Amino acid sequence: MNVLQLIGNTPMVRLQHLWNNPEVEIWAKLEGQNPGGSVKDRTANGLITDAIERGALKKGDRIVEATSGNTGIAIAMIASQYGIGVTLIMPDNSTPERVTTMRAYGADIILTPADRTIEYSRELALEMAEQKGYFLLNQFDNPANPNVHIRTTGPEIWRDTGGKVTHFVSSMGTTGTIMGVSAYLKNLKPSVQIIGAQPTEGSSIPGIRRWTPEFLPGIFEEERVDRILEVSEKEAVVTARRLAKEEGIMGGMSSGGACHVALQMAKDLVEGLIVFIVCDRGDRYLSSDLYE
Repeated sequence: MNVLQLIGNTPMVRLQHLWNNPEVEIWAKLEGQNPGGSVKDRTANGLITDAIERGALKKGDRIVEATSGNTGIAIAMIASQYGIGVTLIMPDNSTPERVTTMRAYGADIILTPADRTIEYSRELALEMAEQKGYFLLNQFDNPANPNVHIRTTGPEIWRDTGGKVTHFVSSMGTTGTIMGVSAYLKNLKPSVQIIGAQPTEGSSIPGIRRWTPEFLPGIFEEERVDRILEVSEKEAVVTARRLAKEEGIMGGMSSGGACHVALQMAKDLVEGLIVFIVCDRGDRYLSSDLYE
């Protein structure tokens, strides 16, 4: 077994303290258990293996990609196994833990001004791909992103809930996770409700975005999401802290955001089984004020 075979089949745990209504269960899918520490291990593995299988990427090539952190870590970890170089472009307010982890896996890092957001990082990645001949994985528009969740995340949720899942909640960044899981679950059970979490206007939550129309991911299909609920930065932080302290689940701010939305949804239900994604591990944020 190699490290890539450890990607996926992450555990789910039922909330016991933040929520304990036996008629409405809330389950957290712990994507931080992936070897690279986040749900983006799935994404990066899908993007890279798809490109290799198509003959578009090979040993000795170099990948360039814009990232807010987790995807970059996963790309760096996985590409190194294939002898492929990596240049990652990210806003300079990314936590030192993320930057250092990427470098540990062998990636070159370019930091861009945080006030220009990830959208500028995306523009620069495209420019470097065109000018230097690097390979752009383009997680935002590449169908291999949602496809990996159709093959893995969706089936795991269906299997581990015995098909009883009624609601799925996910933060919306590239939207690959929510698109893929929606496609899989709704094919088997059209009544499943798919709920996306996005930040309130003015809130900054790493991993969750309010895209401007021109940067809306090409893989996003509005009809695959039944509801989009907003979560504030404060709500995401408070819920992330409560998840750690009360449930023993330490994730990032986006996980707190998804959990907050799941809890809000649960209040309106008489019965059901909600699954939400804990995107990554909280130790990636110890240098930030998330857990202060």
